[in-house]
Amino acid sequence: MGGVLLPPGEAGPDDVVLSWQGADVVAVRLPQLAESLDHLLAAMERTQGRPLAELDRKAKQEVVRTLESRGAFSVRHGVETVARALGVSRFTIYNYLNYASEQRARAGGGDERRPR
Repeated sequence: MGGVLLPPGEAGPDDVVLSWQGADVVAVRLPQLAESLDHLLAAMERTQGRPLAELDRKAKQEVVRTLESRGAFSVRHGVETVARALGVSRFTIYNYLNYASEQRARAGGGDERRPR
């Protein structure tokens, strides 16, 4: 997700310091959420082996489902960022999210997060 390891003495107030047997051994600086989304999109592109905008509709729907499960749409402007990466409209992203929710409901794995 793009975190950076630092010596514990360089840790800032937002960093996570990890300890082992009572001694601080490393600090982790996590990226801002928006940067994490960029990392997720880049990883998805590497996995697919081509730009996300070149994927067919079914593959784009799968990318949206994966990104949703990883919290991509809780990031400010997440829908717009993903839409731009996939080469589709925000409306299309919302349609893909609704479709995924309907598929889960049919499979018995309802989704309380999305109102019907």
